[in-house]
Amino acid sequence: MNPVSTPDEILVKKAIPHFPECGALKSFVRITQGHINDTFRVECEKGPFLLQRVSPVAFKEPLKVMKNIEGVTHFLHDSIVKEGGDPKTGCLNLLPSDQGKSYWQDQDGDIWRVYLFVFGMSYDTPKNPEVFRKAAEAFGRFQHLLSAFPASDLEEVIPHFHDTPKRFRDLLAAIDNNFSKRKDTCLDLIELALERQDKISKVVDGLRDGTLPLRTTHNDTKLNNIMFDVTGEKPLCVLDLDTIMPGSALYDFGDSIRFGANTATEDEKNLSKIHFSLEMFQAYAEGFIRGAEGSLTEDEIRLFPYGAWLMTFECGIRFLTDYLDGDHYFHVAYADHNLVRARDQFALLLDMEAKEKEASAIIETLLKAR
Repeated sequence: MNPVSTPDEILVKKAIPHFPECGALKSFVRITQGHINDTFRVECEKGPFLLQRVSPVAFKEPLKVMKNIEGVTHFLHDSIVKEGGDPKTGCLNLLPSDQGKSYWQDQDGDIWRVYLFVFGMSYDTPKNPEVFRKAAEAFGRFQHLLSAFPASDLEEVIPHFHDTPKRFRDLLAAIDNNFSKRKDTCLDLIELALERQDKISKVVDGLRDGTLPLRTTHNDTKLNNIMFDVTGEKPLCVLDLDTIMPGSALYDFGDSIRFGANTATEDEKNLSKIHFSLEMFQAYAEGFIRGAEGSLTEDEIRLFPYGAWLMTFECGIRFLTDYLDGDHYFHVAYADHNLVRARDQFALLLDMEAKEKEASAIIETLLKAR
């Protein structure tokens, strides 16, 4: 009797034959890190590869996602070659399908893609400032390698993703509607948000009037989106390019600081554990500036503390908005999970504000040494 195929086996066996450069499938394993796309490491006749099905739930227009990734990875490949690097490990590489594209679209309309497999390891949290500095250098180099890429050609795959004024308007609507009937439990956070609304438009306005350069931004600069070599010492390449969009380098820098320079987790209930680490901030700023190799302007670098503040504020009001709306966007493990997250972000925000002068002094020192 033939064994019954698993759902994963059916998926992988359906997709792999449409990528001729892989050769025959030998084995596969599902990769569970990450919760959006279906991801598999596949062992094939011609080597190991990474197979993914783009989530139709997370990305309503997956062809736009693929257009962005194709353009960026080709540009990265050429830039790395020009600098004498190895493009097979220095960036993600898409394999062509038998449809003559960088993806295969199945009969259900789902988009499949295959990358060359990059051997290495990643970190979920910065175990020390040096790891954080090296990750920052990798994201800074990402900016450097793409500094000449026409960011305006990129599709906005998640509209208004870092449009903080739009996020703030969403919060105001959630306060007015109060669908969850929870407003009375977070009046202090609402007041903190309202008191800061005059500070939230600087990046959006700067991109609009040209005082801040439009850049190719990653928009998901978690530490585990950097692949290090197998020793964990050398960063190789930036992973997970689904949220590549036009934006500001301050988004990528700021969001890294929001989680990496926080002395506690994103859902820590004891607010006394939450502090803004100037040591981690300095390490990341040093690495990001070094990796960018002069491609960032002084105005951008001077706004690094503001970028960290802005991304923390934005994340805080997103958690608060979802809490007021009834927890429809972020996955929650318990009833007040989004409220705990929002309180954490605002606690971090307040400590950032208390240490603003020190953070700015760090940046000025780094600029003088640039």
